Amino acid sequence: MKIIEYEDKYLDNVKDLLVELEEYIVSIDKDKLDQIHLEYRKKMAILDLEEVKNNNGKCYLAVEDDKVIGLIMGCIFPYDEYDYLDYKCPKRGEITELMVSKNLRCKSIGNMLMNKMEDYFKSEGCEYVLVDVFAYNENAIKFYDRHGYHSRMYTNIKKIK
Repeated sequence: MKIIEYEDKYLDNVKDLLVELEEYIVSIDKDKLDQIHLEYRKKMAILDLEEVKNNNGKCYLAVEDDKVIGLIMGCIFPYDEYDYLDYKCPKRGEITELMVSKNLRCKSIGNMLMNKMEDYFKSEGCEYVLVDVFAYNENAIKFYDRHGYHSRMYTNIKKIK
């Protein structure tokens, strides 16, 4: 297994992994708000990769036997005028996607992908790394906790009729 930077020849594998991730998110969504749109597989990877390209980001792939078995995407988003009014604005990277194929989890592939992305952010002068984690994704929360991440903000939701 090796970690490489994204190559176009792996686009279909990336699409498959993102669909697998979204299927998992849908299955644990207690609010039943997530969905897999008919065009999800066709468009989501393209949108994610475009975001990476436009925001000084990287996409790294875990590849084994010429098949993608894991991926991580991250960006270095700029701050805007609102941010500067009430925030110190240290340079930070943001992990936008992290996925390891379900049959290959717990083999340190996620750890290797995280280390690669954090090394990239460090090389770009980032002081912090942010990641949004779906509240019902307990496995991901534990994974990030083990890597030294902690909650800074909470999003609350309430259904009204």
